[in-house]
Amino acid sequence: MSSAIRLRLFGDLAEDDVVALYRSVGWSAATKPGALTSALRCAHTAVSAWDDERLVGIGYAISDGYLVVNYAHLVVTPAYQRRGIGTAIMRELMARYEGFHQQTILADQDSIAFYFRLGFVRAGQTEPMWIYQGAEH
Repeated sequence: MSSAIRLRLFGDLAEDDVVALYRSVGWSAATKPGALTSALRCAHTAVSAWDDERLVGIGYAISDGYLVVNYAHLVVTPAYQRRGIGTAIMRELMARYEGFHQQTILADQDSIAFYFRLGFVRAGQTEPMWIYQGAEH
């Protein structure tokens, strides 16, 4: 990760910055700006990546705080991908949930190898299932 990029546990994020980041990767959550921003603010843990004042990445987790954590989103703007930012965000999140009984992520085909490198494995014979209100993400 570039030394100019800084990670922060988030406080208040500007809705415009969040929406721009999600739009940069084509995620449909950007079409629901109020809900997206509220979801990030209500996350159990959220980490943001910054290049000076520019938001370039976000990762957040939903958890009961004791046994189970789901890493809900990891988004890095395309111009900043493959610089170690996503890895740094995930390592920060994962460190907070080390030793939890169940750590899960729903990975798209293009990101599976990335999560394998972080130590995730396929969940046995399980099938991903969802009720989803969106086209892609």
